[in-house]
Amino acid sequence: MALQKKISASSMEELQKTLTDKGLTVSPMPEKGRCLYTTRDFSPGEVIIWEEPYVSVPNKSSAKCEWCFTSTNLKKCSACHVVYYCGNTCQKLDWKLHKVECQALSKVDKKRIKSLTPSVRLMVKLYLRKKLQDEKVIPATVMDNFNLVESLVSHMTDIDEKQLVLYAQMANLVNLILQWPEISIKEIAEKFSKLSCNAHTICDAELKPLGTGLYPVVSIINHSCLPNSVLIFEGRTAVVRAVQHIPKGTEVLISYIEMAGSTATRQKALREQYFFSCTCIRCIKLGQSDDIQESAVLEGYRCKDKRCSGFLLRDSGDKGFRCQLCGLFRDKEEIKIIVNEIGTMSEKASFSLSNGQKKDASVLYKMIEKLQQKLYHQFSVNLMRTRENLLKILMELQDWKEALKYCRLTIPVYKRVYPECHPLLGLQYYTCGKLEWWLGETEEAYRSLAKAAEILRITHGTNTNFMKELFVKLEEARAEFSYRISSKEEEDD
Repeated sequence: MALQKKISASSMEELQKTLTDKGLTVSPMPEKGRCLYTTRDFSPGEVIIWEEPYVSVPNKSSAKCEWCFTSTNLKKCSACHVVYYCGNTCQKLDWKLHKVECQALSKVDKKRIKSLTPSVRLMVKLYLRKKLQDEKVIPATVMDNFNLVESLVSHMTDIDEKQLVLYAQMANLVNLILQWPEISIKEIAEKFSKLSCNAHTICDAELKPLGTGLYPVVSIINHSCLPNSVLIFEGRTAVVRAVQHIPKGTEVLISYIEMAGSTATRQKALREQYFFSCTCIRCIKLGQSDDIQESAVLEGYRCKDKRCSGFLLRDSGDKGFRCQLCGLFRDKEEIKIIVNEIGTMSEKASFSLSNGQKKDASVLYKMIEKLQQKLYHQFSVNLMRTRENLLKILMELQDWKEALKYCRLTIPVYKRVYPECHPLLGLQYYTCGKLEWWLGETEEAYRSLAKAAEILRITHGTNTNFMKELFVKLEEARAEFSYRISSKEEEDD
């Protein structure tokens, strides 16, 4: 991601040849480094590129298969007691790498093993895979070799001292596990910096995080806050699809960050994580009147007159805010009191949720929602997040009717903060359709599922189990809807 170091001429020539066969090419650009361009047209939903991870690890939130990331039928490795597999197939596919990792982990003190983070494991696997490729135990290919990893930028000069100390501590642990005198702490720390800028969070079809993977070729693709492509994972495989018509000679662009936020918020996230400022067509409007209005709506405050839909901007006297629609003044202290109350209640809600007290949490989040409605615009991202939390909790409590209410409230905001063809919008329609189906609202379910399918067939393709299940649900809803219409027509006759 962002700027990359030079790759050797021979390796680059081989990579270019492989990419040419896929209708792609890599070209350098000032201030951006290597960029991925199309050498032919791509249609919406078409796969631009796919890549297996150079290395990957599941996250620690719950046990998962090391190879396919499933959470079912798991058995722990009897030697290292760290890795899980769902069966012999995945274990065999991962065995060449895990065999050497297992030997290294088995020698580590049990207390250290318990504190082993996914990032440290990813780094250990990175070095072990390089070693096995050097020894020809694991084959290296044009799109699967350590040279591609080496060519990724580290941004070491941009990192603050606190982060450098953390990387050094993590590097010490990696060094302890590998026990390779030929690699230095400094070298490992630099690799951690590369992982921070270039690794991807592997998600399931519903965009729930499963683990982390390093995809060196996909990492060439640059960021835009209005991307023409989307990155989705099928198992561990990274798949980049076009979400609009991409003409020949166009740069392939994905989004690195959460897109629901103001320009200033997005820019802050990009600077902190990736050390660059975006100059896409959305971001160049920073500070312009349209951008100021959008920021005020998404992240600012609303007019205190409930009948007014205006947004507030800071008043010239700095004593408060003034509505840009009706001119009504709102005192800064009044806003501060509500903000503090929301903060206190949010802490209580988070505590209840972390202790499994879901009903208490839902009550608290509903109280937060009421306060936020007094303070924020109807399209507020903060209000949207509270309603997302309520949706999740209510679905876990199987309160389908209330869950549907909150799902429906989020969709207008999703439509405003995400592009027309964004997987999160499609998934929200999918959730809405499922809830409507369970509640017997057949017509509404069919319409919601149809909208979900329209978006997700482009972002997710059509061949995964998730999409096949969606198409089955859509067909069931369509058949039920058609049957009800025909039955009603017969009754009317």
